[in-house]
Amino acid sequence: MKVNETALPGVVMIDPDVYGDSRGFFSETWNIQRYRDAGIDATFVQDNISRSAAGVLRGLHFQNPSPQAKLVQVLVGEVFDVAVDIRVGSPTFGQWVGAVLSASNHRQFFIPEGFAHGFCVTSDDAIFAYKCSNVYVPDADGGVRWDDPAIGIDWPLSSPELSDKDRVAPLLSDVSADRLPQYTA
Repeated sequence: MKVNETALPGVVMIDPDVYGDSRGFFSETWNIQRYRDAGIDATFVQDNISRSAAGVLRGLHFQNPSPQAKLVQVLVGEVFDVAVDIRVGSPTFGQWVGAVLSASNHRQFFIPEGFAHGFCVTSDDAIFAYKCSNVYVPDADGGVRWDDPAIGIDWPLSSPELSDKDRVAPLLSDVSADRLPQYTA
């Protein structure tokens, strides 16, 4: 397993070991001790899978209080995945990193607590799996507009299909600071 740092501290790209032959492949997608040894010290309590059609964009989502770290990967298809630092007081507040995750590259993306997360589907469809460090709490659910110009995400599509919730999500500057997670060094 190879762990690659990104421009945002704590957000990492993981290339798991994949063993393949003419029959297919095998890959270990989670091993608590191996990931802890690599610096990912999250305890995951909920797993989710979503399926989305081409052009669908989900996000940018966060949960606060009861923040969630996420370990995400694509099982079928391809997505452009994004993490945005929304921790008030962080030196990288409002900055983003993105990565292409696909069934063929087997990559995983780790998004720590305190970051908004989103992805858009760049293949015909995608099945997306994610482990979460906290259960979903509807009252803590929050969002930031996917095309917030102050964040400036370079999405690979300009007119995505959005949920009603994502279509009306506020700009980051319009989210009350007490609604956002706080940065702790």
